[in-house]
Amino acid sequence: MTAPRSASGRPERLVLEGRYVRLEPIGPEHLDGLYAASTEADGPARYRYLFDQPPAGRAELAAWIERQVPLGDPVYYAVVDRATGRAEGRQSLMRIVPKDGVIEVGGVFWGPRMARTRLATEALYLHARYAFETLGNRRFEWKCNNLNEPSKRAALRFGFTFEGIFRQHMIVKGENRDTAWYSMLDSEWPSRKAGFEAWLDPANFGLNGNQISRLSFG
Repeated sequence: MTAPRSASGRPERLVLEGRYVRLEPIGPEHLDGLYAASTEADGPARYRYLFDQPPAGRAELAAWIERQVPLGDPVYYAVVDRATGRAEGRQSLMRIVPKDGVIEVGGVFWGPRMARTRLATEALYLHARYAFETLGNRRFEWKCNNLNEPSKRAALRFGFTFEGIFRQHMIVKGENRDTAWYSMLDSEWPSRKAGFEAWLDPANFGLNGNQISRLSFG
């Protein structure tokens, strides 16, 4: 039996290029886009299950971004719409354990303009590909508050496997959090990768931008 291997290293502050989005290491240049995404439409409501609150103003968000830049865990990236050059959301690689080959995508805020679109799916795909193919992780995790039904549906849609509930796992914003755990393994990544790439192909979308075939993994 082949011995399990560790990951090759930790995430770096580099740009991950996709067809529809770029994941850029978060920085002050993303303030305008992230502030707009955090304050327009249902942007504030999307903070409900995050560890941080909706920004009370630009200065508060600027300070939050400044605090994230030097961190090695989590490593935050802005999700930039290639068509507009505007940051529409953010996500991080976190709880990074190279010796065990485990890494989590978390701190996900996808603003109103990108949520439930190709941008969100490709953003997740880019981090999964980086986690498995570049960093050599064995396990890619997704965790969320068990009350967060949209996040739980997203995890399953993206090909993660539900593993269970950690009861009374955290206190977040003064409330109990039961945490739902999901994972994707390196042995599963080839089929997940093929499914993501088939779904993200421009040929899978009509003139109105609607999908022709649903995301699926063979």
